[in-house]
Amino acid sequence: MRVLLLGRNGKVGSVLGPALEDAGHELVESTDGADAAVDFTRPEAVEENVRLALGAGVPVVIGTTGFDQERVAELAREHEQPVFCAPNFAVGAVLMMRFAAEAGKLMPHAEIVELHHEQKLDAPSGTAKATAAVLPEGTPIHSVRLPGLVAHQEVIFGGPGQTLTIRHDTTSRDAFVPGVLLALDRIRSLPPGLTTGLDALL
Repeated sequence: MRVLLLGRNGKVGSVLGPALEDAGHELVESTDGADAAVDFTRPEAVEENVRLALGAGVPVVIGTTGFDQERVAELAREHEQPVFCAPNFAVGAVLMMRFAAEAGKLMPHAEIVELHHEQKLDAPSGTAKATAAVLPEGTPIHSVRLPGLVAHQEVIFGGPGQTLTIRHDTTSRDAFVPGVLLALDRIRSLPPGLTTGLDALL
């Protein structure tokens, strides 16, 4: 597949580019002849990137978080093209959210602690928001931004005489590669519009 990787020199893009080539994909520099676009840029750049790609008939996989999903969903509907986004492309993070959703049914008192590198632009993270959405309404989120971190999240449940902690740690951005490869493999089979969450592909 010919892939336009937007954000190629960023933290994730610099890992993802070589991995895409190792998987047999060809990186291209524009939408001309591209089969798909992958966006790991900045929240304020996503909408215009999606507009340009869809205008050229190129479906988009978005790994950036903090952008206006309603606007992107509207663009996908207008152009009748598939767009896929996920708050987290690590399979372990998806499992963490699944397990948290199950735990929340029986232990409704919970708090989320998400920890990321100091340059992450959005807080709370997209993963934390997605986790909160499957837990009882009003579950608090605590955000930590410090050097030395990559992406980490724990969900702490409390009940009489016990606590339960479900935690996922991303120690390397290599963890995102399998999820992006899966999204690229499935992007053209998705329905027109915005599909959200790696869970939808597993």
